[in-house]
Amino acid sequence: MLPDHLAHEMNILFIGFNPGLQSEKEGHHYANPTNRFYTVLKEAGLTDRKLKPEEDHMLLQYGYGLTNIVDRPTRGAADLTGEDYAKGREKLHKKIAMYRPKVNCFVGKGVYQRFSGMKKVDWGFQPVNQIEGVRDFVAPSTSGLVRMSLDELTQIYSKLLK
Repeated sequence: MLPDHLAHEMNILFIGFNPGLQSEKEGHHYANPTNRFYTVLKEAGLTDRKLKPEEDHMLLQYGYGLTNIVDRPTRGAADLTGEDYAKGREKLHKKIAMYRPKVNCFVGKGVYQRFSGMKKVDWGFQPVNQIEGVRDFVAPSTSGLVRMSLDELTQIYSKLLK
């Protein structure tokens, strides 16, 4: 199982769908070379350099954490079941309540939709937060399968600094 990187009162907790097979194999978040997560963080001004997947634990030094709504690795999010999400939602709720990040950044609209049960979701800070005192932010997935440009991704992620 891919380890979470969590600390109390993080500035931002990045929440993905679930580990991909490559991330699970390597033991690091966003390890697929086509994933733009670390590039986006650097370009958006969230980190001072592009971290490597094997440095994922170093995000804690920036006040950021990493977790997923579902722990089970799969080839893609489409392989997850309703039961996976139901169990994952409960576990994620407990993690957020325990660690109390300032912001939950859901890396993908679908992650937030599965967590919140909301159908209509826009990018950025949400008008309603799922856990009192923790702001919810929805950002696009950084997967190479997402057809957004690096510039588009960067513009959305940079709003986390506001």
